Amino acid sequence: MIEIDDKIVSADLLRECFACDLGKCKGICCVEGDAGAPLDIDEVDLLEEEFDNYAPYMTEEGREAVLEQGFMVVDQDGDYTTPLVDNAACAYAFEEGGITFCAIERAYREGKCSFLKPISCHLYPIRVKQFRNGTYGLNYHRWAVCRDAVECGKKLGVPVYKALKEPIIRRFGEDFYKALESAEQMIKEQE
Repeated sequence: MIEIDDKIVSADLLRECFACDLGKCKGICCVEGDAGAPLDIDEVDLLEEEFDNYAPYMTEEGREAVLEQGFMVVDQDGDYTTPLVDNAACAYAFEEGGITFCAIERAYREGKCSFLKPISCHLYPIRVKQFRNGTYGLNYHRWAVCRDAVECGKKLGVPVYKALKEPIIRRFGEDFYKALESAEQMIKEQE
């Protein structure tokens, strides 16, 4: 573990490799699992405010799930998560050409929505936990459906944190990302 400001970072984010390979995994992370993607409370308001902008990209079943369940649900741990369609796919997901994509992100990339997507999705496989004292824990979540991303990352030599530069900066800022780069360099020098 490495401490950077108010964040405790798993060294695995600097040592392990990861690079999404949609051609192989087909976006299965938006379909598999026992709960939806974690949501910050402020994201729930954004999901509701932007609904008309990204709803056209959703499946009919996804729109129905949101109308029935709400923009978020509370999982068995008491956390806010995205609603699911038939306890499987994220309600905000859609398929195109055999690959599952995020309707919110598609609307954002096409300039129709101001919200990119939930930060937990953007940061995956980094999982962030905020503790009661305000400290954050950043861990590498390993999931069998991402084995192709691990192999791709190894081939490319891309550590987890470098594969996730954009979302890390989005969530924690440029200075934190630069601190991760420095930490990686220190680890390499120690090995």
